[in-house]
Amino acid sequence: MGRNTRKRRTPLATKAIAASAALALGGGGLIWANFYASAHESSNQSWGGNQTKAATAQVATISCPDVGQKLTNVPNQARQGVAMELSNLDKQITEAYSRLASTRQSQTNDPSFVQNAIVGPLKEKRAATIDRIRIDIQRVGGSFDNSLKQLAACTTQTANQTTAGGQQQNGGQTQNTGGQQQTGGQQQTGGQQQAGGQQQAGGQQQNVGGQAGNGPVAADFVDITKVAPNVQGKPARTGNASTGSFTTRCGVNANKNHNTDNVIVAPGVANGAHHLHDYVGNQKVNAFSSNQTFLQGGTSCQNKSDLSSYYWPVVRVQDGTQDFDQNKDGGGKEGNVGKILTPVSAQIKYVGSPASKVVAMPQFLRIITGDAKTTTNGLANANAHWSCTGFENKVQLTSQYPICPQGSKVVRTFAFQSCWDGQNIDSANHRTHVAFADPASGVCGNGFKAIPQLKMRLVYDITPPTIQNGQVKNAYAVDGFPEQLHKPATDHDDFISVTTNGLANKIANCINNGQRCA
Repeated sequence: MGRNTRKRRTPLATKAIAASAALALGGGGLIWANFYASAHESSNQSWGGNQTKAATAQVATISCPDVGQKLTNVPNQARQGVAMELSNLDKQITEAYSRLASTRQSQTNDPSFVQNAIVGPLKEKRAATIDRIRIDIQRVGGSFDNSLKQLAACTTQTANQTTAGGQQQNGGQTQNTGGQQQTGGQQQTGGQQQAGGQQQAGGQQQNVGGQAGNGPVAADFVDITKVAPNVQGKPARTGNASTGSFTTRCGVNANKNHNTDNVIVAPGVANGAHHLHDYVGNQKVNAFSSNQTFLQGGTSCQNKSDLSSYYWPVVRVQDGTQDFDQNKDGGGKEGNVGKILTPVSAQIKYVGSPASKVVAMPQFLRIITGDAKTTTNGLANANAHWSCTGFENKVQLTSQYPICPQGSKVVRTFAFQSCWDGQNIDSANHRTHVAFADPASGVCGNGFKAIPQLKMRLVYDITPPTIQNGQVKNAYAVDGFPEQLHKPATDHDDFISVTTNGLANKIANCINNGQRCA
C-alpha cells in the first residue's frame, strides 16, 4: 500500500537541521558510555551511581543507522514480525550499551576492545536481524531494498565527535506553537564543551552524567528567566475556522498504571519501549493489547465513553533515591533511575483548525508525537515543549530542561499532529498517515484532512536543580532508551483514539460549532 511521504514543514531557521535528520523509528541508536577506571572500582560495574573520575577516563560512542526509517512500505501482514525485529535491534543496542558501561577497565587496557568485543559482534547480530526483516517482508509478497543490509555496521566515535543530542546555544530556542520545535547546535559554557555526559575542563574529564551515568548533564538545563522570549504567533483564523474545544478529564495516573511496553511501536514485545510510561484513559494497555482489548479496558476518564489511551514517559528526579523498578528492565537496569514523579495536574484538550472545519477522528487512530531517539536521529521530528508556569506564553524549550524560579512549576506540553490522510489508522513508520498543518497558515497538505488536534499539558512540582562546578545536582529527566542520554528533546507522547456512544462525532461537532465542551 502506498504511503504519503510528504515531509512536515519547518521554520526556515531549522530547515537545514530537519533536512539531515532521520525519522524516529526503531532499530537505530547512539551508544554512549563513561569509562572510569580506578583502583577501588570493579571492572564489571554497570549503570552504578555517581562514578569516580580518573585521569584515564574515556568516552566511547557507537552510532548505529536507524533501520526502521527506511521501512515505509511494509505490507500489513508483515508488520507484526517486522515490529518485533525492529525491537530486537533496539534490544541489541541496549545490551551493547550495557556492555560498554560494564567493561571500562578492559577498554582502558585494550584500545581494540570496543571494536573486537562489542562493535563487531553487534554488526553480526544486526545483519541477522535485518535479514529476518527481509524474509518477513518477502514472505508476504513485499519488496525489500537490499541496500538496507549495509545498515548493519555501527561506527565508533569519541565524545568530541558527537553533539550528544543537539544542545542549544545560550539558552536560546526557536519554537513554533503549532507543534514543531527544532533547534540544533551545541552549548558552549565558559569554553568547556558539554558532550556525551562529560565536561572537559583543564584537560580533565569528570562525570556529569546523571545518577546512572547516562545523563542528563548540566548543559541540558537552563534558567528559564535568562532565556529570551521565543514563542511565535499562531496562524490567523479564516472564516471557516473551527474554534471550539473539548476537554476530557482523565486524572494524573495517581493509581500508578505503568509499564515499559509500547503497543504502537512494538506490539507483542514486552519491554518494547525500554523505559516506563504513565497511562491515563484506557486502563488495559500493554504490548499484547488489541483493539478489542481497548473496548473492554475501562477508563480513568470522567467521560466513560472516552476509552482512548494517553501515555507518555515518566519524569524522574535524580536525587539519589530509587523507585520500585530500580532492578527491573526499563528501569534501573537500563539507566532509568530516580524517584518517579506524578504530575500535579494533567489537562487533555482537543482543539480545532484555524483554516477549516475538522472531521471526527477514526476509531483506533494511533498517533506518536515527538521522537524518543533525537540523540541519534537529530531534531527533525522533535516536538518537546518544556516551560514553567508563568512563562508558557513567552518561552518554550525543546533541547533543554527549564530551571524554574521559586513558586513556579515545570510544564510539559504536547501538540499532536492535526492532519490525517483520511484512510489509515496507522502507518509502517507510525508517522506518514498523519502530519502537522502548515505552521504559517494552519492548512493541511494535499490529501490530508483536519482532525481535532490533541493537546496535553502536564504540570510537575519539582525542586529546581542546581548547577555546581559544572555538574547538575538533583536533576530531573524523562525516561528514555538508555543510549539517548535522557536528553529533553527525546520527550514524546503516544495516543490511541478509542471512543463509544458517538463521542468522536460529538468532539468534532463541538469544535466545529465553536463551543467549549467537557
